Amino acid sequence: MPELPEVETVRRGLAPHIEGRRITDFTLHRADLRFPFPKDFEKRMRGAQVKSFNRRAKYLLAEMQDKTGTPFTWLSHLGMTGRFMLSLPQAGNLEPGAYAHEVTAQTAQKHIHVEMRFDDGTHLSFADPRRFGFMDCFSGDMSSSSFLAALGPEPLGNDFNEATLLAAARGRKTPVKNFLLDQNVVAGLGNIYVCEALFMAGISPRRQATNLGAKRIARLVRAIRNVLARAIEAGGSTLRDFAHEDGSMGYFQHQFAVYGRAGEACSVPDCSARLKRLVQSGRSSFYCPACQK
Repeated sequence: MPELPEVETVRRGLAPHIEGRRITDFTLHRADLRFPFPKDFEKRMRGAQVKSFNRRAKYLLAEMQDKTGTPFTWLSHLGMTGRFMLSLPQAGNLEPGAYAHEVTAQTAQKHIHVEMRFDDGTHLSFADPRRFGFMDCFSGDMSSSSFLAALGPEPLGNDFNEATLLAAARGRKTPVKNFLLDQNVVAGLGNIYVCEALFMAGISPRRQATNLGAKRIARLVRAIRNVLARAIEAGGSTLRDFAHEDGSMGYFQHQFAVYGRAGEACSVPDCSARLKRLVQSGRSSFYCPACQK
């Protein structure tokens, strides 16, 4: 499933082409994805203008103004295999690219569920073979959305810091890996980047959150920010289903220190240990038994 860096990469790719543009045509090819589309969704989106295109955690948020001038927010979640595909008027139709390396563009076309055209001729479509993604719209601030109201701080924002993470960890007798995946603690982190951040901070995924202490928390906050920044710079990670809006792939998977590398040698100089894998709450954790305590 795309995590924060992948969603931010999609946001940065789409924003310059749709911000300020008005939707002249909007079509749904089915009634639902993971959840049913909002009532009167087509009617509300058709004629609306994208005022800004933002991200919160793993959600894409478009601040909209409908044709009557009423503001609302259009929310999108990519799920496991959802992706936007962009065709620019001056470039003609772009190939939608592959969701996985073995899936063809022709197969991808069968899974386009949402299409829209903007006033400059730009065409944007949303495809999702497994239909675990979803869309919603709401009025008011983020507290008005059941998907956003309880989210924790953004890991790259000012509200995420040593003090807030230390306070959240106090009394939490759960493994730090599970603790960091709790979206109410910190928003947008997923399995890949938590594994990488814990390795960078030298913290075992088994350690209880309540036993982290101030020094480990400080290392962890720095590691989370570092890993996410590097992943965004690399355009995210392409493992199976993620691709950019133009069909290109992210490259951070080539920088993984531990994720998916069980049995390989640790990359830390003078460490002779082999990386290991364990399952925590149904998810794989990758770590170095010597470097992470």
